[in-house]
Amino acid sequence: QVQLVESGGGLVQAGGSLRLSCGSSGRTVSSYAMGWFRQVPGKEREFVAAIRRSGDTTYYGDSVKGRFTISRDNAKNTVYLQMNSLKPEDTAVYYCAAKTNTGSYYYTTSYTYWGQGTQVTVSS
Repeated sequence: QVQLVESGGGLVQAGGSLRLSCGSSGRTVSSYAMGWFRQVPGKEREFVAAIRRSGDTTYYGDSVKGRFTISRDNAKNTVYLQMNSLKPEDTAVYYCAAKTNTGSYYYTTSYTYWGQGTQVTVSS
């Protein structure tokens, strides 16, 4: 079992930056490939980014490519999502998740453990 906790969300103006963090209790995040997803009310959870256990390969959703960067520090038991050039349409609750099977990095069904989410609001 692993309990994931996100932090770093908040209110930011368009064009600004935020860095989200995801840590864990129980098993460490170094045991898993990790992903970030986001969700707005009434819509499905959307893939944002993912990173392999080793950190050598990353994946991004089309809407965030070139603006967001996922990274991990296994020694600190933390996964990060650096978000730059934020837009109002990035407003959502952001979730980190631990990938537990060999399915696609892009699908929520490949992830078993989820954090409680952190709100990101981008004002225009």
